[in-house]
Amino acid sequence: MEIEKNYRINSLFEFYEPLLTNKQKAYIQLYYADDYSLGEIAAEFSVSRQAVYDNIKRTEKILEGYEAKLHLYHDFVERNHEVDAISDYIKQNYHGDTQLIKMIQQLVNLEADSE
Repeated sequence: MEIEKNYRINSLFEFYEPLLTNKQKAYIQLYYADDYSLGEIAAEFSVSRQAVYDNIKRTEKILEGYEAKLHLYHDFVERNHEVDAISDYIKQNYHGDTQLIKMIQQLVNLEADSE
């Protein structure tokens, strides 16, 4: 469960980072991406451990709120599933069609560039 939560928060952070304050960005980055403890972050910013905890929890709610309204992460995941399904179908049924395979690869690359 914890790994899934970390992955989700990191993913949401990638999509909604520009909407956060600098402090929110720093705390989430350090806690989730860099695996700092609350105490380490508190020491880094000269604040209490509780202040860091409260800020991280509040930021998690903010990120989830953005996702609930904008669905950027959900839509990204859905698009990737569809592209994967199409790609698999093409490989199975049109494996000799190099132009079609090239077009799908361009679509995959385009999606990867938007991350």
